[in-house]
This record gives sequence, C-alpha cells and structure tokens, in this order.
Amino acid sequence: MSRRKGQNPKVRVGKRADGTKYYFFQYWLDVPGREERRRETEVIGLVSHITRSEAERKKLDFITKLELNSDDYRIPSSRTFADAVKHYREVFAPRMHRGSTFSVRDGLLKNHIEPDWNDVPIEHVNIDSVNEWAWKKRQAGVSWGTIKDALRTMQRVLSAFSKDGKPPFSQAGLAIPERDKLQMTIASRRKVSYSWAEAQQIAEQVRKLDGLGPARREQYATAILVAASAGLRSSELLALKVDDIDFRASTIRVDESSDQRNAGKIGPCKNATAYRTVLLRDPEGQRALRELRRFVSNGTNPEVLVFHSKRGGPLLETTILNQGLYQALGALGLKKAGMHALRRGCNRRWELAGINPAIHRQQMGHTSAAMTALYTGEIPLEHVQAEFSSKIGNEIVVLENMENEAIA
Repeated sequence: MSRRKGQNPKVRVGKRADGTKYYFFQYWLDVPGREERRRETEVIGLVSHITRSEAERKKLDFITKLELNSDDYRIPSSRTFADAVKHYREVFAPRMHRGSTFSVRDGLLKNHIEPDWNDVPIEHVNIDSVNEWAWKKRQAGVSWGTIKDALRTMQRVLSAFSKDGKPPFSQAGLAIPERDKLQMTIASRRKVSYSWAEAQQIAEQVRKLDGLGPARREQYATAILVAASAGLRSSELLALKVDDIDFRASTIRVDESSDQRNAGKIGPCKNATAYRTVLLRDPEGQRALRELRRFVSNGTNPEVLVFHSKRGGPLLETTILNQGLYQALGALGLKKAGMHALRRGCNRRWELAGINPAIHRQQMGHTSAAMTALYTGEIPLEHVQAEFSSKIGNEIVVLENMENEAIA
C-alpha cells in the first residue's frame, strides 16, 4: 500500500486536575493488520519547564523518528500471514502441488510456522524477522535442516499470495553460524549408505525373519536388492509394474511414482529427470534381475505392481521398514536408516566404478551433478584402501620389502 499524506500536528496546551499545564500533540498511527488508524497522544513537557519553540522542536524530532513523513513509509497491510496460508491451502496447493508435496509442506506449516507467524502482518515478514525466528527455533533444539525446509515453505506460501510472485526474503541472508554450517556439511557427508555387500547381507537376513511369511520375506528381500542395484527412489520402486522390466535388455523403466503420503497412490514422477530407463548390465544389476525374474511369476498380468500389498494395492515403504528392514539391520548390527540409504550406496558404487558423469546422473535421475556428488558422501576407508591397492599396490609391497631389508 502507498504512503499517506505527511502529518504536522499542532502543539497544544493541556491542563491537569491540579492546574498544571503541559504541551502535547496528537498524531495518527497506522495499526498493522487493520485498515483504520489509531489516534495517539504524546506529552512533550510542562509549560513551566520548556518554551513553545522547544516543544515544537521536540515534536518534529518525535515525528521524524517515527518516519511517518518519510517517502519510504508504507501503510501496514491488513493482510496477515494467516491470509496467505488460507490462499495457499485452498487455491494454490490443490492446483500446483502433488499430494505428497503438499502433505510435507502442510506439516511444516502446522508444526513450525503457523504458531509463530499466523497473526503477523505480511509486510513484517522480512529477513530480519526471519533470522530472529530462526535463531529462537534453533535455541529450542530444531535442526537447521528443518528450519530451512520451513522457510522454503514460507517462501512458497508468500510468493503464491503476492502479485509479483516473489517471496519477501531470500535464504541467502539466513544468518547460520559458520560452525553450524560446517557441522551440517559433515553430517550430510556422513549419511548412512549401504554398499552392495551390505545390501546382500540385509536381504539374506530378511529371508531369515521368523515374524514374516515366506512370500513377504521374499518380497522384501527382492525389493532391497533391486533398490540397491538400480538406485531407485522408494516411491519409484513401489510403483514398478511387471511391464516396466525388460529382462532381455536388462532395463527398468521409471515412469510412475507411488505417493507414500497418500496411501501409495500411483501418479507422476518427482520431476522431469526422474523419468528414465535404468540399465543394469553390471554384476550387481544382473544379480538383482535374476532375483527379480524368479520373484515375478510367468504369465503375471503386466499391469500388476511388482511389489504390492496382500490385496494387490500399493505397498508402503513404512511396511517394509517396520516388518523387514529395521529388524534385519538390528540383527546385523548395522546403522539404522531407510530405503534411501540403498540408493546412496548405488550412487557411490557407480561413481567409484568410473561411470561417465552424464550417464551416472541420468541413471540416478538427478537434476544436477552437484546432487549426484552430494549423494556420494564420505567414502569409507575400506574403499579408499582398495583404490590405493589397485593403483599402487605393487609399489607399496616393494617399499615395504626394502624397509624390512634395511632394518634386518
């Protein structure tokens, strides 16, 4: 909203009950979140202590500090963040977001954003107020990752509500301490990643679980091996149909995704690069395809989901985790993580194998090389040792022999 006409109230003389006279003036103050203005009174001083000229000067100083007459002054909007959220939920999100995307953002709104921001006028949402809020959330134990996700949701809500489609702040101005930035980077590099050898161990352990029937054990074990060999997202894995697999060409086609936040509903993939055909010509991929061929019966309807519930509907990742994966990890003494750790392990295996970066990125369905590199993370020491041994192993043996001879 545009600025109002400047204010120049008159200095007046008031009289108290005891007869004391004083200088005062009245001015109008715009109230955030309301259209009307509020009339305020400011007492300057006693008539017996200051002159009218001094009272006029103090009045001007006061008005100047309020910036009521500044060219930059803007009338506070009557719209609050709650109005933007209402528009986002009822108009923008149903048209523009997938169900899973809206579910994640709606959870962030309810748990982290609305309790603090609902009554705040929109023009008060800026990088300064955001930084103050972020620091309070951090002091309350909320991770920077969650804070940044919440702020991305705020940006989307506010940009959807604004005329120019732009958020009022940028996360580039988010004041994250350097130490916290470093810890975030280290934590990202050390996310759990299961190697192919570990994936095989996990699958074998799942096949030994007593609490599951034979069919369910085989289903979970096969799903784990396919995820580890093809690098599929769990939503892609659980949307696979029989006709997506070409055993002769050794490929798996990804053209649908299971919305895990909407009862596994089958729909479009995450983004354009997620639509791809994954080639499984390496030994790990061939092993997974053999397991998959054995698991998929001949003559099965090609439109049937490969991994489905007992009633033939979409299978949920949480079911695999709670009934199979977590129990197998506990028995093996491996760090607890979800199906995504199998995807990260596949990404690392392909990179260490020297796959062309463009091919690698396409196989993973990543939008950028930076994302592919991020998935690799910190390479375990045993892989580093293996690389050194393959490249300069003979030289190390020669040096060790020379040192031993010198000592002797």
